[in-house]
Amino acid sequence: MTDAAVRSKKPATNTRTPAGGAPTAAHTADEAHEPRIDVPAVTDALLGTWAETRRTAREMIKNPAFWRVEGQSMADHRERVLGQLRLLVENDGSRRAFPEEYGGLNDNGANLAGFMELVLADPSLQIKSGVQWGLFGSAIYQLGTKPHHDAWLRDVISLDLPGAFAMTETGHGSDVAAIGTTATYDPDTEEFVIHTPFRGAWKDYLGNAALHGKAATVFAQLITGGVNYGVHCFFVPLRDDEGHFLPGVGGEDDGVKGGLNGIDNGRLHFDHVRIPRTNLLNRYGDVAPDGTYSSEIPSPGRRFFTMLGALVQGRVSLDGAATTGTALALYIALTYANQRRQFDSGAGSDEVVLLDYGKHQRRLLPRLAQVYAQFFANDELLQKFDGVFGGSADTPAEREDLETLAAALKPLSTWNALDTIQECREACGGAGFLAENRLVGLHHDLDVYVTFEGDNNVLLQLVGKRLLSDFAQQFKGADAAKLATFAARQTAGKVFHGAGLRQLGQAVADLGSPARSVELGLREEQQHELLAGRVEQMISDIAGRLRPAAKAGPAEAAAIFNANQAELIEAARAHGELLQWEAFSDGIRRTTDDGTRRVLTWLRDLFGLSLIEKHLAWYLMNGRLSTQRAATVGRYIDRLCLRLRPHAQDLVDAFGFAPEHVRAPIASGAERERQDEARAHYAALAASGAAPVSEKAAKK
Repeated sequence: MTDAAVRSKKPATNTRTPAGGAPTAAHTADEAHEPRIDVPAVTDALLGTWAETRRTAREMIKNPAFWRVEGQSMADHRERVLGQLRLLVENDGSRRAFPEEYGGLNDNGANLAGFMELVLADPSLQIKSGVQWGLFGSAIYQLGTKPHHDAWLRDVISLDLPGAFAMTETGHGSDVAAIGTTATYDPDTEEFVIHTPFRGAWKDYLGNAALHGKAATVFAQLITGGVNYGVHCFFVPLRDDEGHFLPGVGGEDDGVKGGLNGIDNGRLHFDHVRIPRTNLLNRYGDVAPDGTYSSEIPSPGRRFFTMLGALVQGRVSLDGAATTGTALALYIALTYANQRRQFDSGAGSDEVVLLDYGKHQRRLLPRLAQVYAQFFANDELLQKFDGVFGGSADTPAEREDLETLAAALKPLSTWNALDTIQECREACGGAGFLAENRLVGLHHDLDVYVTFEGDNNVLLQLVGKRLLSDFAQQFKGADAAKLATFAARQTAGKVFHGAGLRQLGQAVADLGSPARSVELGLREEQQHELLAGRVEQMISDIAGRLRPAAKAGPAEAAAIFNANQAELIEAARAHGELLQWEAFSDGIRRTTDDGTRRVLTWLRDLFGLSLIEKHLAWYLMNGRLSTQRAATVGRYIDRLCLRLRPHAQDLVDAFGFAPEHVRAPIASGAERERQDEARAHYAALAASGAAPVSEKAAKK
């Protein structure tokens, strides 16, 4: 097979490709005479466990009333999105996560699956509905008890009680434990006094705060009897029925943002606002009328993380929504690339379809492989979420695994959204910059996803600490013999990799055909070994460097950790990439159609090898790849891109988007019509004999 990056200088004899040197690849899977994917079956696999819920949500948002209107003023956009939330209520979109006794459907997995699809209509709608039901409503449900549920959940579901989720402060975002807002108990009146003692303690960036919120779930330091018991959540009324702030409550509008301007983000502050003692959402901690504090979780740290863990669904849903938004961008860009023509050979041939260029394949197809991996990984994350929150697998260990998995995947998918949407925008040229083709708007709206629900680097640090903890658990209670064996194995590993013995073995194997050796030597088993081995070695190395911190003073220990922080975050990122690769591989194993399995295996290999190529310097420095094999990774990626090129349209069609979801003129078939019109014009002109002669021909 011709290398995708190499274009022949001879006219192509293959009628499927233009003359003049385009790569000799078929344009469609039909022409390729190779296995094709079963598009409907792949759509089912990508939609995952709650496919029917996703389809229901997609059918609902075919209604133009749910669509974003480009160019609207911020005020009009906000009112439109509020109206869309009311439409969601009418279509039962607000009920799925809540108990049946309050009008809910008690289906946590389906709730998030449907919620993720709203990004196709308008990301502002997706996030504002998440604020109302996934944050404000969920805080009441997950952190409150039955009296709170009885008092407020029905009105939350119906949108009669719109609310804000007041956790983040201007001065503290990811560091929730250090927030400045206080809730001081007054036993004489049996009230909590909510107060923001300084400007940095104002609650900030809150959806529903600037205009629509009537109440908020406010996170504050609970103080009673002179003791600070840490961060707890309180239900605090904000506005009267006319929309005016209640006494002691104040706020500001955040104004125009870089995206998501259909959401009324704002700031809130409290000047000794009194609320009843019973407004403490007391599932994990309570205060008696006399001020006595009690909790079933005696450890303050464990209590804090348990309360925050109850709200993990935001990270789960952002992972899925970012994946769906990225898939939309790839659908637009690859559909356009299959139709848009640019440049001929100079010999009067047809212009070349963009996707026939090796560089265009390299720009888009590895990113297509990445988003496939994300779909499979998100479904596994969603299954774990449903098990924990639905009660079938609600144990402390399962909750900890859920939190770690969400913290590992959300950063990767949201970062990839920005990278891929930007690449898709550039790959569509000037057409990609037009608002009507949605790529610029998607980039603006999804930009803040990397910050929402935890800064990505902070989340990965949490994952890294969990990896270190699991690493240390291997040796808990180990005897001297076990530790000695481990030390010997580690030393052997350093020698084996560092001295180049593995490189030498690969080099001997690579003396034959490099292309054949890399294909045989970097298949599924080897990809997994390389990806998993990188995580294991990085964590082992970091653990070794952190060992002196155990006997150091606080300042020195902090300095040692800080010196290794960047690599710890990188190790956590590598762990997330491994999880995505494994989820993709698991999805392939569930595939029954032979042709589909073969094409998806190529796509998975493209994902795995792209990860290896991205970290190639690490693999070389650590002796995991020989220079010969490392040099062939990029060429094999090119070959995979060429092999997958005929299947590109099928693979994006398998996302299952209808025209009402895409709404981008360049992906509507209009570009093909323009190209056909142009080609017909020049063909007719040539046939008429009236075509002007080129300057070059005239000089001959």
